[in-house]
Amino acid sequence: MLQSCEDTNDKAPSASIEVQDFVWKGLNLYYLWQADVSNLGDKRFTDQKDFNNFLYGYSDPESLFQNLLNKPVSLFPASGEAIDRFSVIFSDYTQLEGILSGTTKNNGVDYSLYYKDASRTSVIGVVRYIIPNSDAASKNIFRGDIFYAINGETLTGANYRTLLNLESFTFNLADFNSGNFTPNGRSVDLTKSVISENPVLINKVINAGSHRIGYLMYNGFYPNFETQLNDAFGQLKAVGITDFVLDLRYNSGGSIATATRLASMITGQFSDQVFAKQQWNTKVEAYFKANNTSGALNLFTNTLENNSAINNLNLSKIYILTTKSTASASELVINGLKPYITVVQIGDLTIGKNVGSITLYDSPTFNKINLNPHHKYAIQPLVLKIVNKVGFGDYTNGLVPDHQLKEDLGNLGILGDRSEPLLRNAIGIITANGRMIQQNQPTNFESLTDSKFITRGRNDMYLDKLPENINDVILK
Repeated sequence: MLQSCEDTNDKAPSASIEVQDFVWKGLNLYYLWQADVSNLGDKRFTDQKDFNNFLYGYSDPESLFQNLLNKPVSLFPASGEAIDRFSVIFSDYTQLEGILSGTTKNNGVDYSLYYKDASRTSVIGVVRYIIPNSDAASKNIFRGDIFYAINGETLTGANYRTLLNLESFTFNLADFNSGNFTPNGRSVDLTKSVISENPVLINKVINAGSHRIGYLMYNGFYPNFETQLNDAFGQLKAVGITDFVLDLRYNSGGSIATATRLASMITGQFSDQVFAKQQWNTKVEAYFKANNTSGALNLFTNTLENNSAINNLNLSKIYILTTKSTASASELVINGLKPYITVVQIGDLTIGKNVGSITLYDSPTFNKINLNPHHKYAIQPLVLKIVNKVGFGDYTNGLVPDHQLKEDLGNLGILGDRSEPLLRNAIGIITANGRMIQQNQPTNFESLTDSKFITRGRNDMYLDKLPENINDVILK
């Protein structure tokens, strides 16, 4: 079993291809679609020389990585053509680790980008929220503000990444009236700095008749902020909420373990039952089977990683707000809860990311132990598909809301305010026997991307570490 690298491990690679060697071996062992990529085949190379010659054909690790993926979006950009949309490689693993924990170089503006018209040329940006304690938090820019240019240069599908990647720049703002964007002469200067975003943006209680509705806006599954998340649930529990609205509209994902603990905070009555099941490649699945391990299962729990008790609400019904930016670990929470409690999804179709990744380092076990001192490369490949208790996980086209309502660029409202359109309708469904409150048809534009998806790795659903002792068996 697991003869993955037997003929390519008999001596260390030369320094010029040691990163390429690490990339191939990590993908050969753990990549979800290893069996579908011919160049990752266990019998692909006749001997070490043949293997080395293959690696020498790639002058940089990034190009090798992309060419070893199963139809990556970088090489298959047409809509619906790519299979692997999310695997990434980093030349500095400290940057990757920061992103996965919610620490990024950021000016504090979280935004969505849309095509301005059917030509799909010009692009406009809409501010979704401002991160507290950031540069933007001290500037005159707010949710609902629209920007059409950076440093006076109009945003397009061809230049937006370059312009928004600048360390410092000026947002040029516009007004939006009756479907038209008009520059208004306003501008805001912004500078990026390293900030850690607490994903618990809003936590409050809304009284509506006999209903005491808890509302939590949660923007990322970051393990470093689990205590803050648990404290937020403790506050809701203390006041005895009768209903709960979880706002995941801008949450693009994060830790699978944190998602499992969030689901456990929502419930509490299902401890040690299966929340989600992981499906790996045939090599890893063979390991799980041979060792009769539960490493491929995520179970509801009563404790955090630090063994603190979880504040659980014991709910049997939840209302979850979504948009096309709702992805990965957020979708996992929705899908994982459905076999246990009633989940009422309100908003737009989600992104459809049912696959998870893990950080692989250049070390004998691919963990962050005895690292290769010559470089800081790490890869974050997709290694698993995730399904719920009953085996459902086929939602690559997104999770369909029970009550569809898209955000209106002309009327975003104030987050957490009971008049904000998505929250207003959630309250209406709770208090009016499941009926949505009618509203004007929103002004819609084709979505391009958002600030989280622009930053590689911020839309990951990931495992914090490899299953216990897995390398001891696979690498024998």
